[in-house]
Amino acid sequence: MSQHYTIHFAKGALPPRNPAKHYFLDRELGHQKGILTEDDVYCSCLAKTLCHVPVPVTVGFYAPFGCRLHMMLDKIMVLMQQEATQCEAKELQHVQWQPRPVQGWGFSKLLWYLVFLQPIITEVHLRRKNVKFLFIRFSAWQYAGTDKLWAGLVTTLCEGIRQQYGALSFSLYSVLGKKAATRPGCRQREWHCRRQLCLTLLALLAALSLGMSLLYLSMGSHALSHGNLFRAFGGAATTLSSSGLLMAMYSVGKHLFVSQRKRIERLVLREKFGSHLGFMCEVKKEVRLLTDFLCFLEIYQRRRLRVVLEITGLDTCYPERVVGVLNAINTLLSDSHAPFIFILVVDPSILASCLESACSMKGTADNGYLFLNRTITLPFSVPIMGHRTKLQFLHDAVRSRDDLLYREMTRNVRSRGGDGGGDGDGGGDVEPLLEMEEQARAESAQSVLEVQAARSIQEALCCLHDEGDCLFEYVPDNVVSMRRIVNTVPITVRLLQQQQGDFGGLSPRQAVAWVVLANQWPCRLSWVLQCLEDRQQAGGAPEACARLWDVFCDHSLELHTMNETLQKVLDLDGDPELFQRFLGADFPFTVAEAQRLLRCTVNLDHSIRRRMGLIRAVSTLKSPRPPKSPARKAPHTASGANHAPGAAWAGQAPAHACEAHQPPGRGQVQTHGLSALHLGSV
Repeated sequence: MSQHYTIHFAKGALPPRNPAKHYFLDRELGHQKGILTEDDVYCSCLAKTLCHVPVPVTVGFYAPFGCRLHMMLDKIMVLMQQEATQCEAKELQHVQWQPRPVQGWGFSKLLWYLVFLQPIITEVHLRRKNVKFLFIRFSAWQYAGTDKLWAGLVTTLCEGIRQQYGALSFSLYSVLGKKAATRPGCRQREWHCRRQLCLTLLALLAALSLGMSLLYLSMGSHALSHGNLFRAFGGAATTLSSSGLLMAMYSVGKHLFVSQRKRIERLVLREKFGSHLGFMCEVKKEVRLLTDFLCFLEIYQRRRLRVVLEITGLDTCYPERVVGVLNAINTLLSDSHAPFIFILVVDPSILASCLESACSMKGTADNGYLFLNRTITLPFSVPIMGHRTKLQFLHDAVRSRDDLLYREMTRNVRSRGGDGGGDGDGGGDVEPLLEMEEQARAESAQSVLEVQAARSIQEALCCLHDEGDCLFEYVPDNVVSMRRIVNTVPITVRLLQQQQGDFGGLSPRQAVAWVVLANQWPCRLSWVLQCLEDRQQAGGAPEACARLWDVFCDHSLELHTMNETLQKVLDLDGDPELFQRFLGADFPFTVAEAQRLLRCTVNLDHSIRRRMGLIRAVSTLKSPRPPKSPARKAPHTASGANHAPGAAWAGQAPAHACEAHQPPGRGQVQTHGLSALHLGSV
């Protein structure tokens, strides 16, 4: 039964917004020093799970684009390494053995074990809990141009392990190494001497020594009678033994200079490789050789090895290539003893669409989500960004701004003011001195403006990551959008200062709130501004103190009728309820404030307003009325004896002209309806 614990954040973290908020976590996680935000909590829980999960495992790291993916992956990598270090320290307290190194003098010992010893999988090895992680990152975007994206995945995996442990050790194992064996009778002994290899090597060396000796004796003066016989036997022994040794050295050198990556690339580039029956079998052999080498290293180092392969950028590739990568994960890299942890960083909606649209998956993956569920064995959807995480990201983005260092500007102003003192000499030209003094004053005034702008920018940006302010709640969870807002605020503040002096009665908080409004709801804001512009052109502009939210409510029904036409533009907007709370309660901008801020708005696409203006102009146009038939007017003209035949048409023409310019009211609609009924009865 899970217990109810409170997270204790580390010193230096942001103060808690809601102290009564609790989480279901363990005590160690709550007191961990690296836990600062909600993202750190999720990453720590995932890292702890991956340290003890059975392999192979495929983690579905589900998140949309720009959702702090790489930052969370880096955090998970650090936490997994920390967890592995702690587990190894606890393990070494209860055992007498120590892990063997593979660098320095340990590398020569590793080569000796590779050649002359065979590893044995024992119960002691299976019970070990200390783990070492090898992190390899595969970016599918870098291999998007190739037809076989899965080959890039396999070659990246092979190359990463080869670089981690060296090419020589892997080449020796490829030629002379032997797969680990399982022997229940030898439960404590982890290594077995390869007697056959040792005897073969001793026989070759003995034959080589004998042959060299016979050749030496054949050249001596005391063996002239048997010189030809010694020379024949010596040459044969030397040739046979040296050829065997040279063949082994040649094989090692070939694997040393021709890596697995090059061999797989040659297989892929071979013409008609798809018709080659043993192609996939050859690739499978290379992967199996890699897993056997990792098993050998596990027993030698006395620790478990886990290869963490982070796959990113897969949702930016073509559907057929996405299918190839998933098939490689399911078939080539999914042996029961493969120590692989795949972290598939994708947007599930995009990946499901790719699987459904792939021609090779017709009938197999008609539902992309079901096929994805058959591949993913550990789903992990990146949660919505919490308050602490959002404040931390905003704080980091603000701290990275260079124009916040206004103290250096103030120092420059003071230094310039200190250098303005002149000497007491009355001689010299007066005009050059006056020009220099005016220039110094202009530069000083400009520096003062720069300092004021920097202070205003700092005040505006501080509102973004102030937990006591509600503004950060309207900032999106997307890291790219955060940077866009932070980068736009200085331009808006400087434009306000240059165009309207002291911000025209607006505060820096209002300026940054306007930037957030334009970034989060560009369609709705453009609609309000276009409605204001149309009413001003018609001469019926609202009062300056009227709220933008009231203007939006007056024209929201008209916007709803244009939903199909503006569907793609409306998709750019955020939550409508937050928009209502933003303009209706937290930031009630007025018409006058919107007009002043509009001239300083640079993060709003004005083409949206122009498109809305054209749509409104077209919708207000009236369809022309069809001309009335003279036959229907004949009874009316005949009934009027005192009127001329064309008097009725002459009297009605101006009336129709006036109706064409006047909007139809309710009374007019009823009149037309009665006249139509009257004509029907006649």
